[in-house]
Amino acid sequence: MAQQRASFGSKFGIIMAAAGSAVGLGNIWRFPIETGNNGGAAFLLVYMVAVVLLGVPLMLAEFFIGRYAHTNTAHAYKKLSSHPLWSNIGFIGVLGGSIILCYYVVVAGWVMKYFFLSVDGTLTSLYQPGNAANYESLFGNFVSNPWSPLLYMLVFVLTCHFAIASGVQKGIEKLSKIFMPALFVILVVLVIFSLFAPGAQAGLKFLFYPDFSKLTTSAMLSAISQAFYSLSLCMGCLCTYASYFGKDVNMVRSAVSISVIDALVAVMAGLIIFPAVFSSGIDPQSGPSLAFIALPAAFQSAFESVPIVSYVVSMLFYALLVLAALTSAMSLYEVPTAYIHERWNISRKTATMVVTAVCLLLGTVCSLSMGVLGDMKLFGKNFFDLCDYFTTTWMMPMSGILIAIFVGWVVKREIFINEVTNGGTLRPTGANIMLFLLRWIAPVLVLASFLAVLGVL
Repeated sequence: MAQQRASFGSKFGIIMAAAGSAVGLGNIWRFPIETGNNGGAAFLLVYMVAVVLLGVPLMLAEFFIGRYAHTNTAHAYKKLSSHPLWSNIGFIGVLGGSIILCYYVVVAGWVMKYFFLSVDGTLTSLYQPGNAANYESLFGNFVSNPWSPLLYMLVFVLTCHFAIASGVQKGIEKLSKIFMPALFVILVVLVIFSLFAPGAQAGLKFLFYPDFSKLTTSAMLSAISQAFYSLSLCMGCLCTYASYFGKDVNMVRSAVSISVIDALVAVMAGLIIFPAVFSSGIDPQSGPSLAFIALPAAFQSAFESVPIVSYVVSMLFYALLVLAALTSAMSLYEVPTAYIHERWNISRKTATMVVTAVCLLLGTVCSLSMGVLGDMKLFGKNFFDLCDYFTTTWMMPMSGILIAIFVGWVVKREIFINEVTNGGTLRPTGANIMLFLLRWIAPVLVLASFLAVLGVL
């Protein structure tokens, strides 16, 4: 089976695919929300430190496990340990990634809907100076509608389905080579537009001039959480993709490169959003409604004197979100697909059909829980919020702590060093630094973030 497995065709394809997995709505949507809620530049500094101390070593740990085992995430850990606690870590990743996929496609459907609303001019036509009520009504009516969100979710899921069914090189790698460069081009264009928005200087000051009086313990822990989530750690994605790596891939360099790309995208998203937000006088602490209520109004307001610019900016921004959602969703899709394909020895296309069917079923329930099934709650949460809470609050942090301890303390040091240095052909300095961080720093940071979410810290 190991010799028959697919693989990426080029190092550029590896970087684009893995970066696409990491770069998603967490960077372009969640990062500005967290930055706005936690004081701006000071939060950004802690986030960058967390990416280095937590993100890079955990990403390398997943790369190491995936490439060493050369199998799907659920079975990968069994190649390194027979102990039930450690050998089953991969199942947490497969289950968690699968659940996240089922509500992620719902949000991706919203993003796709807003792209079309920007293209047909609806977002421009609804603008009223100083009033975002039209956008609030638009979003509320859309998500509560039983059919419209399902239609856009279906379109998005089928797009992912055909990409994954096409295979690793012809599907994932090929599309990543197109989507990721396109994403960066759109980012650069939007940053240029945003920097010329009236009052953009206030947004830049908020993002780059730290006010450490706003750096509370809560803000620091939120920055650590954001670094953890924005890199798509502990969802099984990176481990699965690494199982398609060749033995000549420099995994330390790849982990650093992908983390830099991921952080750069997050900062560029801030450069797009905060100048527009401050130009329009909108509160940067708008929260999750930022992308669908506050930003449509902000883009129209910031470029009110040149309507064609506000139209182009809105269209490009939602195109950017669609691309980011697609690259991340493909990696989430691949996690259960690879598992089903190899566990039951069925064709890749059949495995993809199984994943699509389950995704559509659970995604439908998630979508309807925002509307007609909103009154059906468990532990005070609708199905969408429950899936989000269960995965991001419990499964991912627990998996992160276990992975760090497993690679740092349980796996034999010689095995880790040998694999990461490609059999001794690379210098061991980077591998030794990452091993130190995995042993002493990463598990502490994940645990602190986990306890903060639970309200213990």
